Amino acid sequence: MSSLPSTQPTQSLRLSAPAKLNLTLRILGRRADGYHELETVFQLLDFGDQLTFHTRADNTIAVHCPGLDIPPEQNLVYRAADLLRHSVGKNAGKEAVGADINLQKNLPAGGGIGGGSSDAATTLLALNHLWRCNLDLEQLAGLGRQLGADIPVFVHGHSAWAEGVGERLTPIAVEPMWYLVLTPDCHVSTGELFSHPRLTRDSAAITLAALRDRRLTKQWLAQYAGNDFQPLVEALYPEVRNARAWLAQFGAAQLTGSGACVFAAFDSEEAAQNVLKKRPEGLEGFVAAGIDQSPAHEQLAKFAAIV
Repeated sequence: MSSLPSTQPTQSLRLSAPAKLNLTLRILGRRADGYHELETVFQLLDFGDQLTFHTRADNTIAVHCPGLDIPPEQNLVYRAADLLRHSVGKNAGKEAVGADINLQKNLPAGGGIGGGSSDAATTLLALNHLWRCNLDLEQLAGLGRQLGADIPVFVHGHSAWAEGVGERLTPIAVEPMWYLVLTPDCHVSTGELFSHPRLTRDSAAITLAALRDRRLTKQWLAQYAGNDFQPLVEALYPEVRNARAWLAQFGAAQLTGSGACVFAAFDSEEAAQNVLKKRPEGLEGFVAAGIDQSPAHEQLAKFAAIV
C-alpha cells in the first residue's frame, strides 16, 4: 500500500451507485460462525444513487444527504470513507486527506436493492482514486466486506454469481431485460429475517456447471428463479405480499434480496413502463435496464483518462 500525501490539490468526482436485483437467492444452511451459506445472482441496473466527492486537506470526512439524518457510525458512506482512510493511514504511517461527500438518494433504504452497499462501494472506488491510495479491487472489496456482504459485488462492478456469504463472485452475463421494481412503503430488517425460526435454510445448491458458460438466459432464470426470503417477508410484511401479488398479474414477480422491493422482467422498456403506470395509488416504483458492467467503473475510467 502506498503512502498518501498530507495535502494535494482539491479534486472533484461524480460517480453512480447502481441498484442490484437478486434474480435468484437460495439459503443453503447456517454456518458454524452464525452466518448463512447463500447462492445468488446479482443483476446490476442502470439506475441508482449519485455521489459527488470533493477532496479536502483538513482530514475531515463530511457526508451531506438531504433527508437522511443518521449518525456517522450508521452511515455506510461515512464508514467506508473512514475505513479506507484509517486502513491506508495505518499502513503508511500518516493520515489521509478528507472529503466532502454529497449523496443524492434515489434508492429506498431496506429495499433489498443494495442502496447503502452500492453507496459504500462507490465511496471506496472514488476515494481510492482521489486520495491516490492505489489499492486494487480485491483490496477494496476486502475492506468493503468488513461493512457488508453485498459491498464486494459493487466494488468489482459486474453482475455476478455469488456463493458463501456473498463473497465468492463469478462474473456473468445476463440476457438483456428491462425490470419494473416496486417499492412497498415498509423497511424490512435483514437481521430479523436471518434470525427468524421460520426462515428456510436447506435449499438445494445450484452447481456452477448449471450457469452455462456464465451466460444466463431467460430460460435459465425461469428455471432457477425464486427467493428463500420471500415466504417469510410476505408473512411479516403484508405490503410486500400485496405488491408482489399485484405485479404477478403481468409477469413472474418475486422479492429481491432481503428487502421490501419486488420486481418482474419485461422484454422492452415500453412494456415495463406501461405496467408501472397502472400501479396502485401510493405504490412507488421505477423501470431500469439490466446491465453487466457498473456505470461507476465506466465513469471512473473516463475521469482517470482526462486527469
